Amino acid sequence: MDTRHILITGASSGIGKACADLLREGNRLSLGARRAERLPNLGAEGFRQELDVTDESSVESFLAASDAAQGPVDVLINNAGLARGTEQVANADGRAWREMIETNVLGVLNITRRVLPQMLDRGRGDIVMIGSVAGHEPYEGGSVYCASKHALRSITRAMRYEVLGSGVRVMSVDPGMVETEFSIVRFRGNEAAAGKVYDGTHPLSAQDVAECVQFAIDRPQHVNLDCIQIMPTDQASAKRVHRRDSRS
Repeated sequence: MDTRHILITGASSGIGKACADLLREGNRLSLGARRAERLPNLGAEGFRQELDVTDESSVESFLAASDAAQGPVDVLINNAGLARGTEQVANADGRAWREMIETNVLGVLNITRRVLPQMLDRGRGDIVMIGSVAGHEPYEGGSVYCASKHALRSITRAMRYEVLGSGVRVMSVDPGMVETEFSIVRFRGNEAAAGKVYDGTHPLSAQDVAECVQFAIDRPQHVNLDCIQIMPTDQASAKRVHRRDSRS
């Protein structure tokens, strides 16, 4: 088959869902998320199944079924991840820390270490990490989330060295403020608090980020876009955001 098999984690909402919507035409998709009922319906040509990247048995079950349905993975988009809470180190209970590290770091490793060997055997394949501006600059109230994204950035760079000469590409797309369910999750369902994150700004959309992913994987084979850092025009860094009285 000359179409690509693209596997997307965390595909039930936000950037993952936007990637699925944008890449479904002309490709074979496998979509996974903990909220399987919210995964896009791809019809007979797509595969979707519940996936918890922090659970190794869930990862193994998903990959076995995905491979049987769609064949080996050509493109892995490691999108599953989250921020939880804004506690500072001195007043945190640590439960959210474990969830973020297990999802954003160990979850990525759980699935990547099972997909990458087949790519190396075939001498081709793309690994795309959905990182964050938080992986470039930390900020108060986000110490462990930022640490998880710094870790992902280091893993991505190390893998780039490890696969050098194999034909496998490793890339990272690192967005700034994107208006998705990200802040709702961070504020534990408090939509009013989540909305204030974007007050007076024009943030990125999930579609904006998905288009960067598409651009990266559609480059000629000899081109590896190591890192795409994308932010709204209203944002210059993790801590520098321009806000107006109202959105325009």
